[in-house]
Amino acid sequence: MSKTVAQMTEDELKELIALAVEQKLVELLGDPDEGLEIRQSLRKRLLRQKRALVKGERGEPFEDVVRRLKLP
Repeated sequence: MSKTVAQMTEDELKELIALAVEQKLVELLGDPDEGLEIRQSLRKRLLRQKRALVKGERGEPFEDVVRRLKLP
């Protein structure tokens, strides 16, 4: 069942707009990664991250990364 804009939450509207903008940019500019292959090492890393996320594991908190890297 379709919703009208008036029936959408603010987050749903933002998601809809973001999706439309992304689709238009890809349509106009194309996909810069099209035709490229993913290295096996990157593929393994992404799959490992996906499994960790499914298990509920999260990465390092942003504040800790900033401190560790001594960023301003």
